[in-house]
Amino acid sequence: EVQLVESGGGLVQPGGSLRLSCAASGFAFGNYAMGWVRQAPGKGLEWVSTIDYSGTFTSYADSVKGRFTISRDNAKNTLYLQLNSLKTEDTAMYYCARDLQFQSSGTVVPGYRGQGTQVTVTT
Repeated sequence: EVQLVESGGGLVQPGGSLRLSCAASGFAFGNYAMGWVRQAPGKGLEWVSTIDYSGTFTSYADSVKGRFTISRDNAKNTLYLQLNSLKTEDTAMYYCARDLQFQSSGTVVPGYRGQGTQVTVTT
């Protein structure tokens, strides 16, 4: 059974930083590309970032490029997302995800995702 368990969210002021972690189990983590998606209150699921199975190639949404960094430790079966220079518009539930599918409508559908970790950026 695929399990993805996020942690590391919290309350932070604008300009602050957080590091999210995702512990994966139930599958061969090192064989899969992984990603992060987020959902702000009242909005749909938004793709944030993706990393290939080896950690060599990464991609980011324009809204987070230059501020967020995705990484992974395949020996620990763990995915990370470093969030820097946080803005109030980054407030959302963040989900670790596998098997992301991008629809022609622009939406993203994860094959698997965790329960999420809340990031709140506020003064």
